[in-house]
Amino acid sequence: QVHLVESGGGLVQAGGSLRLSCGASGRTFSMYSMGWFRQVPGKEREFVAGISWSSSRTVYADSVKGRFTASRDNARNTVFLQMNSLKLEDTAVYYCAAGVRSFIQLTQQGNYEYWGQGTQVTVSS
Repeated sequence: QVHLVESGGGLVQAGGSLRLSCGASGRTFSMYSMGWFRQVPGKEREFVAGISWSSSRTVYADSVKGRFTASRDNARNTVFLQMNSLKLEDTAVYYCAAGVRSFIQLTQQGNYEYWGQGTQVTVSS
């Protein structure tokens, strides 16, 4: 069982930055594929960013490319999402997810077995 806890969400003005963190339990975190997704009420949850177990591969949604950066610290069992130049449309609940297989298509929700509870990010004008 893997337990994920997100933190770092909050209220920020457009153009500002936030850094989300996701702490994970489990002795084999370093082998997990990790992803970030977000959801707005009434809409489907969508892919934001993914990072492979070794950090050698990162993938981003077109809407966040160049503004968001995913990273991980396997020694601390933590994955991060640095969000810069935030826009109103980035407002959502952000979820981190863990895939226990090391080599997966990072953009696909079905490839992740474990999910955090989510953290709210609100971007104001």
